[in-house]
Amino acid sequence: MSNATHTNTHAASYDYIIAGAGGAGLSLLHYLMQSSSLVTKSILVIDKSFQKTNDRTWCFWDENISAFENLVKNRWDTISIHAEGFDKELSTAPFAYKMIQGIDFYNDVLSKAKSKTNIHFQEATIIDIKIVETTYKKAQVEWEGGAALGDYVFSSLLPFQMNQLATATAYSTSLQSEKTLNNKAPFIWQHFKGRVVQFETPVFNKSIAKLMDFNVPQQGATAFMYQLPLNEKQALVEYTIFSEDVLAIAEYDKVLDVYLAKAFPGASYTITHDEIGAIPMTQIQLATTKAPIYTIGALGAAIKASTGYAFQFIQEQCKNIVAQLEKGIPIQTKIHTTRHQFYDAVLLHILFHHKMEGAEIFKRIFAKNKAATVFKFLSNTSSILEDIQIMRSLPTSIFLPAAIKVLLRRA
Repeated sequence: MSNATHTNTHAASYDYIIAGAGGAGLSLLHYLMQSSSLVTKSILVIDKSFQKTNDRTWCFWDENISAFENLVKNRWDTISIHAEGFDKELSTAPFAYKMIQGIDFYNDVLSKAKSKTNIHFQEATIIDIKIVETTYKKAQVEWEGGAALGDYVFSSLLPFQMNQLATATAYSTSLQSEKTLNNKAPFIWQHFKGRVVQFETPVFNKSIAKLMDFNVPQQGATAFMYQLPLNEKQALVEYTIFSEDVLAIAEYDKVLDVYLAKAFPGASYTITHDEIGAIPMTQIQLATTKAPIYTIGALGAAIKASTGYAFQFIQEQCKNIVAQLEKGIPIQTKIHTTRHQFYDAVLLHILFHHKMEGAEIFKRIFAKNKAATVFKFLSNTSSILEDIQIMRSLPTSIFLPAAIKVLLRRA
């Protein structure tokens, strides 16, 4: 993204341009379509392809009926946590843990948008987004062979594709060399490979989501298996790691093969779906923009830095943007409060610098607190007393020095 002073005089002009039709871009489009006062605004959505695949699964906890309740593939009211010498089941009440498949989300929003005459689509790879001077400032989005002007541009385009893990590693290395070596915030990835497995016989307890099973190779970092049963024979099983570098694809498959063989000895299964990705866990600013260009999603710091959870925060961010557009007030995309950003920074510091094993951190947190309290903490809705309760789960000798380091870094 850059600044400029020329305008493409042949470029069409729109009220809003959404650059990137992934989870964040389409969430924003959804809420724009729901707004009675913005329903006639001209919108351009640009993406390299609108032929979507089931490239990801979003999971989130919710106390209420979500905006996408009709798309919820499955839900669980009990979770379990597993580590060496530790196995615990917890009720999620009053929350439910919900799953939405990427393809269902994409198809739902796009099918509704394509019926609207004020919403337009451009299939192209974006080359640049920049501010231009007209009678007032606009943003110009350029692609090979074309360009468009927007009163507002909302971009979710990271400088790598989430499933191109080699590129993701190069990107994080660049950020780390530039930022973290200068005593700035750390950068690690939540990277994963999952597969939907179909067994011939019942093997799963469909009522329990295995949120974290740390009885897997830790890769010198924090790693766990994530198991979400869709029914008694089928589940999404995902190997997830928090670390500075991603793995070769074959390494994820090797661990998944061993885990499934050990968990279900002698049982045969088929793989019906694969997904792979990398999510940045950091408080480093990934992009610098100014009005009328705004970043959303991972690029706009919607991801919770200490866990990589994104879906519910993206929804909050997009709803807030639409509310601000309705009121005609300056756009503010920040959604994480200073208090919760501080806690995230401390936990991220502990993980990044290996002050305590991730398995031990999460085991302690879930062992000493109700699941609902943990979910509130992870969704930034906890009270100060609940925050203190969570932080007391960690040894003072670990938490306090990390907190001081973070405070000094921010001073």
